[in-house]
Amino acid sequence: MQGTVDGFTYGLVTPLVAYFMACLGGALGLRCTTRSMLVAGPWRAGWLVLGSVAIASGIWTMHFIAMMGFTVEESPVHYDRPTTFASLGVAVLMVGAGIFIVGHRGATGTALFTGGTVTGLGIASMHYLGMAGMRLNGKLAYNTLTVSASVVIAVVAAIAALWAAGQVRGFLWSVGASLVMGLAVSGMHYTGMAALSVHLHGPADGTPAGDSAAALLAPMMIGPLALLCLAGVVVMFDPRMVAGKPDRRPAEIGRPGVPARPGFAHTGRRPAVHPVRERAYRRSRTPQNR
Repeated sequence: MQGTVDGFTYGLVTPLVAYFMACLGGALGLRCTTRSMLVAGPWRAGWLVLGSVAIASGIWTMHFIAMMGFTVEESPVHYDRPTTFASLGVAVLMVGAGIFIVGHRGATGTALFTGGTVTGLGIASMHYLGMAGMRLNGKLAYNTLTVSASVVIAVVAAIAALWAAGQVRGFLWSVGASLVMGLAVSGMHYTGMAALSVHLHGPADGTPAGDSAAALLAPMMIGPLALLCLAGVVVMFDPRMVAGKPDRRPAEIGRPGVPARPGFAHTGRRPAVHPVRERAYRRSRTPQNR
């Protein structure tokens, strides 16, 4: 028997809140990725780790906020705790791998393609592993073509978001990149949900194993939300993070040969003059005019 699936039980509330969380995680994570490209050494790794955790927390929170609006009319929906935790771990590891590729290799074509693909696959893996953690009186089935489309959406949008983050051109670029990242996660999620169908085993004869959405997901979101708040605090207390301006490391300041103000270094060449005056000057230096 086919189950009646509703992914918008609370109307537009859960999709909008979920999209906001995806954008927030994307904004913080991509700003950390941008910042990592302006520093070197251990600081770069620290920024990349923080960015990976922020993005993964944002997409995981987005997914399960959206899932709170998911119901099957003929059966209660519960969630397996270990599988749900595993989906968060997969998101952190795979998104982190993609972010580290771009952070260390730069926003070049190969690095963007590789890092964006890994990040997009991480988003998709988190989604479908989280779906595998659902417990109900039925069996989940997916349309292969629609699932493939959802993965392509995640990969393409992740590449675009990482490209925008790698431009290091200021706050507005980061906002645009985070909106694209939020669109990637939300678009992938609801495309994947459109591929889902539920085949019931029969009349519900008991409560499925696992915890209900309210009992499991609400407490579990405290950790990712706390991580997003931590990333937000770090971003706010780094002024150049918001401006997107490269800085010079303290070790370079005061070193011989490094000017105090960029742009005023002595080059040893004569200042440029107007072309007409330059020709007149050369004629005046000829032997017959001396």
